[in-house]
Amino acid sequence: MRITGHGYEAVIASVGASLRSLRFEGRDLVVPFDADEVRPNYRGTTLAPWPNRIVDGRYRFGGVEHQLPLTEPERGHALHGLLAWADFTESLLVDDRVVLSAIIEPQTGYPFRVEVETEYRIDADGLHQTVTARNLGADAAPWGTGPHPYLVAGPGRVDDWTLSLPASEVLTVTADRLSPVALESVQRHPQWDFRSSRRIDDVFIDHAFTALGRVDGVATVELRAGEGGVGMAWDERCPWVQVHTADTPAVPGTHRVGLAVEPMTCPPDAFNTGTDLVVLEPGAIHAASWWIFSL
Repeated sequence: MRITGHGYEAVIASVGASLRSLRFEGRDLVVPFDADEVRPNYRGTTLAPWPNRIVDGRYRFGGVEHQLPLTEPERGHALHGLLAWADFTESLLVDDRVVLSAIIEPQTGYPFRVEVETEYRIDADGLHQTVTARNLGADAAPWGTGPHPYLVAGPGRVDDWTLSLPASEVLTVTADRLSPVALESVQRHPQWDFRSSRRIDDVFIDHAFTALGRVDGVATVELRAGEGGVGMAWDERCPWVQVHTADTPAVPGTHRVGLAVEPMTCPPDAFNTGTDLVVLEPGAIHAASWWIFSL
């Protein structure tokens, strides 16, 4: 599905409601993938009903213990929700807008029925995505969402680009499994302090950030290569953002070719900690949105 407008062109794949490519006046703003390619590294997918990781795939909700399949087996976690490989149904397609939907059916580890609708829309401000959840079941359901684009500032790789990330706190993680440890000030970890724009160089980032600086309620990340680049913005519905430098040294073709910027409604392992977790009561609706734009 292709939508266009105001110099932007986006291609959306129905599998995972994934952003397959986004260009502005012919320039890539995200790392693309081909239609016949197995989507690498969750590139562009819609994350639901949770973003990031649930440690050990286990959580307790409503007094009941649940065990999810371990979709990140090398680290032993349940990663990025249940819809990454679901084939969404198109309900609307016009020149500058597409709406897709899927239903999470009750299943082992997530015995809740939730309808998920995602809209991609282009206007003069860039490409907007809105994810809306509706609880179709009889019981309250835990919920979180976010996107997974890998932003591209211009020629080169992550090391060559300049990052502005208005976050004062970082969630530290274990080195082996990336399990959350503690929320700390970025002043204690200056390698992850990008409140003042600076070159990324060889810094490894695969962390969630919060305490976001905002203007009129909007947080903005900017990634630049020289004077041009790409930005991403979102409102208070997403108090967190995961940033990842796409480190895959064993696969040179994907190694540090883009910067994952993932606004999130909740942090990693929120199903266990309860931090910023959305609880969808029966019939309740929750929506969150973000947008990507050229600099």
